[in-house]
Amino acid sequence: FQAEDGIRDKLVTGVQTCALPIYAQLDAWIDAHFDEQVTFLQALVQIPTDTPPGNNAPHAERTADLLKSFGYEAEKHAVPEADVKAYGLQSITNLIVRRPYGTGRTIALNAHGDVVPPGEGWSHDPYGGEIQEGAMYGRATAVSKSDFSTFTFATRALESLGLPLKGGVELHFTYDEEFGGEMGPGWLLAHGLTKPDLMMAAGFSYQVVTAHNGCLQMEVTVHGEMAHAAVPDTGTDALQGAVHILNALHALNTQYQHITSKIEGITHPYLNVGQISGGTNTNVMPGKVMFKLDRRMIPEENPVEVESSIRRTIEEAARSFHPPRGGRELKIDIKRLLLANAMVPLPGNQPLVDALQKHGSEVFGEPIPAVGTPLYTDVRLYVERGIPGVIYGAGPRTVLESHAKRADERVQLDDVRRATKVVARKIGRAHV
Repeated sequence: FQAEDGIRDKLVTGVQTCALPIYAQLDAWIDAHFDEQVTFLQALVQIPTDTPPGNNAPHAERTADLLKSFGYEAEKHAVPEADVKAYGLQSITNLIVRRPYGTGRTIALNAHGDVVPPGEGWSHDPYGGEIQEGAMYGRATAVSKSDFSTFTFATRALESLGLPLKGGVELHFTYDEEFGGEMGPGWLLAHGLTKPDLMMAAGFSYQVVTAHNGCLQMEVTVHGEMAHAAVPDTGTDALQGAVHILNALHALNTQYQHITSKIEGITHPYLNVGQISGGTNTNVMPGKVMFKLDRRMIPEENPVEVESSIRRTIEEAARSFHPPRGGRELKIDIKRLLLANAMVPLPGNQPLVDALQKHGSEVFGEPIPAVGTPLYTDVRLYVERGIPGVIYGAGPRTVLESHAKRADERVQLDDVRRATKVVARKIGRAHV
């Protein structure tokens, strides 16, 4: 892509340049087509993509149809059914829209369509795309169907200029971020279906994210021995055993507060147990209890050492649990569900960061910091393959404000509009 420095050089030397008018033209095109963009986003929100169960191919088909109405042909890359079901989902079709312009580098713009189920407590239809007081409500309005629209309309705005362009743009719309990304962008990259030079992934508008935490998820099954509730001493209570282990795990969180990251926006590691199940009836002492844990790893940590420490803590706690006389010892099964490495900045991402900060501050009227985030994303899968990437898109300052993964998720439409302008200006560096 043509460097921003080249544009500035033309202005400094007084040579007639269309750089500033081009940014104004991009902004004007986005303003003129914003109602169409909102309608596009509503259509995407109105098709559920709850993961689990993860039946996401219908959304990909609908997205491809909508893109076709803009003259964009989406390649449909269906992940084999057996692989998807072994992964615990139902269907995945990832999309690539290739927009080759000429000689130069290609930037990929990636957003994911899979989302967690809506849950309870909504005051709006989670699939309605309802608009109230300047915000659109619905699951995935903020994370990250909004950036299906941001990236699509930024690319359309660029092409509306009718100028000869360098390089190219690829839209990657994938459906496996919630489960780790291996069947989304990871699958596309592993099968050689894409190899961009740079990439940008869905994010929020008021910061450029250059690093994020890693994530280890594990399933732990505690085996005791069932017994009648009237004679509990004849068995081994798996729930009590699980609580004993959980206390040991939660004690680690106190230690984690003393392990701090040097990256702004990332604090310290932490562990959460998000799901527990077990038992057969109220009058039966449970013989088996399962729980799932999530351990967030700061970029400075070694994932192998983290997993070893968690396993050791579980095993030592199980051995220290004393069942009643005659009861059998606890047995523990530990299964890794996910190991997502942290994202660390690659040297080649600095031009992306600089451009997004520059245009973001101009459009939003405030500084746009470059920070890390405690979340984990599938951007790491690009970065692990040497593709410099950043996270930027449409949304508020924090996940909390967006209500992502909570009731009444929403995105401010003005943030969508302005983020689209920032992205269009960034990829607009491709003009000749």
